[in-house]
Amino acid sequence: MDDEIYYLQGERITITKHGVPVAVLQPAEPSRKTEPRKVIAELREFRKKHALEGLSIRDMIEEGRR
Repeated sequence: MDDEIYYLQGERITITKHGVPVAVLQPAEPSRKTEPRKVIAELREFRKKHALEGLSIRDMIEEGRR
């Protein structure tokens, strides 16, 4: 139980096997948040360069099932 508390507070824990480190548990780094307007603009730009050329989503789903 105490180990969980230390880990939640940000401690880095090294797991060893016969004294040799085999894994490290550490807190995840905070995710970087991107402004939604920027993401939407990038998606629109991507769509301009990558057109479906007449294909529908349904056609692509069916093609993937074959």
